[in-house]
Amino acid sequence: MFKKKPLTESRRPSTGAQAKIYSRDNVARYSERARQRRRGHTVRRVALIAVLGVLLSATTAAGLWFVTIMGKLGNSNVITDNLRRVLVDTDEAKEPFYVLLLGTDGRPGEDTYRADSIILARIDPTKKQATLISVPRDTKVVYKGETMKINACHTVGGAEAMVQAVNELCGVQISHYAEVSFDGMKSLIDSVGGIDINATDDVDDPEHLDIKITAGQQHMDGATALTYARCRYTYADGDYTRMRHQRQVLGALAKQILNNFDATKVFDLVNSLSNMLVTDMSVQDIVSTVNAMRGMDVDGIYSANLPSYADDSTMIDGVSYVFVYEDELKEMMKRVDAGKDPKGPNTMGLSDGTSSTIGDINRNTSDDYANGAATSSGSSEDSAGSGDSTDSSTSDYNSDNYDGSTSY
Repeated sequence: MFKKKPLTESRRPSTGAQAKIYSRDNVARYSERARQRRRGHTVRRVALIAVLGVLLSATTAAGLWFVTIMGKLGNSNVITDNLRRVLVDTDEAKEPFYVLLLGTDGRPGEDTYRADSIILARIDPTKKQATLISVPRDTKVVYKGETMKINACHTVGGAEAMVQAVNELCGVQISHYAEVSFDGMKSLIDSVGGIDINATDDVDDPEHLDIKITAGQQHMDGATALTYARCRYTYADGDYTRMRHQRQVLGALAKQILNNFDATKVFDLVNSLSNMLVTDMSVQDIVSTVNAMRGMDVDGIYSANLPSYADDSTMIDGVSYVFVYEDELKEMMKRVDAGKDPKGPNTMGLSDGTSSTIGDINRNTSDDYANGAATSSGSSEDSAGSGDSTDSSTSDYNSDNYDGSTSY
């Protein structure tokens, strides 16, 4: 029969390795290891909380940056609800869209200012193609029943009125609006390191401008580029040369941003833009458009001004206007809307049906255009029956009849 061991025998002290585990010395070491493990857990928890805190702070900071940038870009005094209702929606990265670009003579602290440069741009991100159409600022329009120069619409009704006027004049639907002042354009060009441009004409007008420019290929800072884009009094076709120069500057700026600018600095660029540019476009719109258009052939940007004229017959109540050739404008805009070469004029009058690109403008002087001697990189293969005239674009031009009467 099995005999139970005495209780005292069953609780006999352990010996060997088992005993060492529970030795008095090891109790202290075990406790220390436990404290270290607890301390390690605490450190990891604190580190995790710190990381989460940093991420939260970074997210908050990014959110605040975004809100700040959007607040600057979308200045509510310019980008109003009424303007947004006039603009049409588009997918900037996947389909062509129109944007109205205005250069203004506004200065810091001024509430009223004029549209000095008006350019309708068609952007096609799918084909990396752009078209720039200059609208003479003295173009006659009727806004809310009143006859006025198109740049006066800006004074009367702000950005909304400008978009409506250009929509009606050119038969388009504009998706975005952007305006930059003289000082803003100068700062913008400086912020990207200046631009490389072939100045087709000398600039020497000390009565109106402080900087002289010698014709030729050169690198321009913001102040020089702005001077080049503003000069008009010394040229035979005045305001039309200025519009060509403005498109040249925009082309050179596009080349610098899209092809020569460090892509990693695009958000720095957006940050700079927010201090110089007012637009309805969001940060995402700007970044996606820049990325979609990167690598484009800037010399191939289509370029023209409205087929238009000014003479004694375009005076109304003692005020000189620019009149458009409506039929020719309609045909030209059909080509623009189809993403084709507008084959439009680059000076006063009608087109001769030849190609019109930034590259063409870069190769011809103001005298070439004024004298009907400008050359083109291409010729018209579809001008027959298009409504384009083969008359010289300057045959009826008389500089004494038109002075582009809006002052600097």
